[in-house]
Amino acid sequence: MTSLAKATFAVALASLAIPTASGAELPDWALGEFVRPEGVNPLIEPTGDTFHCPMSDKEIAWEGADTFNPAAVVKDGKVYVLYRAEDNKNAGIGGRTSRIGLWESKDGLTQSKRLKEPVFFPDKSEFSLKYEQNAEHNSGGCEDPRVVAVKNPDGSVMYVMTYTAWNRSVPRLAIATSKDLLLWEKQAIAFADYKEDWSIKSGSIVTKVDADGNQYAVKVPLNGVSKYMMYFGEDAVYAATSDDLIHWTPITDGNGNAVKLVQPRPFHFDSQLTECGPPAVLTDKGIVLIYNGKNRTDGFGDPNYAKGTYAAGQILFDPENPLKVKARLDEPFFKPEAPYEKTGQYADGTVFVEGLVFFHGKWYLYYGCADSKVGVAVH
Repeated sequence: MTSLAKATFAVALASLAIPTASGAELPDWALGEFVRPEGVNPLIEPTGDTFHCPMSDKEIAWEGADTFNPAAVVKDGKVYVLYRAEDNKNAGIGGRTSRIGLWESKDGLTQSKRLKEPVFFPDKSEFSLKYEQNAEHNSGGCEDPRVVAVKNPDGSVMYVMTYTAWNRSVPRLAIATSKDLLLWEKQAIAFADYKEDWSIKSGSIVTKVDADGNQYAVKVPLNGVSKYMMYFGEDAVYAATSDDLIHWTPITDGNGNAVKLVQPRPFHFDSQLTECGPPAVLTDKGIVLIYNGKNRTDGFGDPNYAKGTYAAGQILFDPENPLKVKARLDEPFFKPEAPYEKTGQYADGTVFVEGLVFFHGKWYLYYGCADSKVGVAVH
């Protein structure tokens, strides 16, 4: 193992023993408190809209079953929510096809426009045929987007989406880009150079709010070199770096294994999963990562929450060493409370956060409600 690899691995191991924050009041580094606006939620629910699916060559009620797990980004003074939609309500979990729809709002809370057809879906491209669909079952999907804005040197803006390409065999973290949020180019499997068939998902690219209140992807220093950084993973929190936001290199130990920076904790709300949420945010306190914790269904979960509950936590990473955890909440800052968060596909209760934008001086958090609807909360 090289000295650099040893140092990187030592930092990652040390970060597993971390200070925590507990109690109802959030520490000063955390984002929140987030409040559900009255009379707004659920924000997005399924419709009967149809489109001609290139995968099946049929007219499909593309969001006939559920709408959930949204990304969000600000463009031209409006909030755009890109949400996951599933067809075929008669199919079980994993058997439906997911596509991504687009909803826009002038105030972040009420609908200004909603497209009747998806903006992102399995198609006839070579990439899609290989990674996003299963020919035998004629299903697959594009799932769970996160989106960041990127400011180019010429002042123009590009949008980068991380999403799960699902061919009913291996879920892979994939990358797509767009100039307008309408037309998307499928770029690559994020970790194709490391392990093309790596079953991994949930990519949260680090962002920062600039002096004008605009939130963009930002490079951060690691071992003396500044690169774009992404936290990712479901069973644990991993990290990766990139020069172009398309091709990513995971942080590995001397044996080539991806380093687990954060893992589930027995008897906590995140006892089963620590799944990365919306784009991480670089603040004056450090890098704040919001993540989705799942409670175990055996005797090692948190008895204060229903078995299988999804609730949201926060982690603070050191801005000088983004592999080092400085603090972590012991209790979720956002958990299922409303009836629409305790019905649908996950009746045990689910708030699954994937969209976070800074808009008009406030933070807007967009989340999936029990894998069935979309909600919003504001700080």
